[in-house]
Amino acid sequence: MKPFADITDTETVKALSHPLRVQILRLLEEKDGSPVEIATALGLPVNRVSYHMRQLARFDLIKLVKTTPRRGAVEHHYRLQARPRISDKAWGQVPEIVKQAMTGAAVEQILTLVHTSAAGGGFDRADAHLSRTDMTLDEQGWKELAAELSAMLDRVQKIHGQSLERLKKADHEGESKGTLVMALLETMDAPDAPPGSLSKSS
Repeated sequence: MKPFADITDTETVKALSHPLRVQILRLLEEKDGSPVEIATALGLPVNRVSYHMRQLARFDLIKLVKTTPRRGAVEHHYRLQARPRISDKAWGQVPEIVKQAMTGAAVEQILTLVHTSAAGGGFDRADAHLSRTDMTLDEQGWKELAAELSAMLDRVQKIHGQSLERLKKADHEGESKGTLVMALLETMDAPDAPPGSLSKSS
């Protein structure tokens, strides 16, 4: 897994707001890719994917690592620089419509990944975890919880890095792929839902 890079300016955040760019970054987390390869994986026109990859490169989110001659043309291969992590300050300054676009794309990807993995036995391990905790917080409590999650994410990255080093020494013997999902969000009723319809725990 790529390391995180903190995004602090609102223009870069806006550049990430397109759902297709989120999908491209997700695919590049696993391996380098060209617009042709990404377009094939997503079932989209190459010129459309190529445009968005150029925009991601413009903001230094991905970089060109090699070119390959292909039937009179040149195929460009890109690599993810780092997984973008948006700072609280930058997130607070972007328009609401940008936030909705980004969170919508991210949530869709997360739900698809979790559903697919769960259907294939992804929660079968004895130490797998799935929980939901509903809370009522004051402003101080919210800030303390947000800080705790940020610190936990740093610890998770440290554990992941140490694990990769051990796996490298062991020639990847005993390797397992895992996904950790964390979220802290205000609980809201759906626009068309009756009052209190989300208050019951599932």
